[in-house]
Amino acid sequence: MSIAGLVTALLVGVASGLLGRLVIPGRREAPIWLTVSVGVVAALAGTILARLAGVDTGTLNLLILVIQVGLAGAGVVLVVATAKPQPSDAP
Repeated sequence: MSIAGLVTALLVGVASGLLGRLVIPGRREAPIWLTVSVGVVAALAGTILARLAGVDTGTLNLLILVIQVGLAGAGVVLVVATAKPQPSDAP
């Protein structure tokens, strides 16, 4: 994986993590650091998956971007949808 591919995966992951919280309105139980982390890991996994599928990861490719965004978006939606509410201090 090249440096450009790594940076692209990180940027896609962070953007997907931040924007993924907007997909499910009213659900804010998952902390933002968790959604960003899941987005980054899923985007990196998308790069690895694309490389295993034979896609050239040395250059910026639309297919790689679609795979990264798809996996990152699915991961973030899954985390936000399954997050448990945080306990409040109020009785």
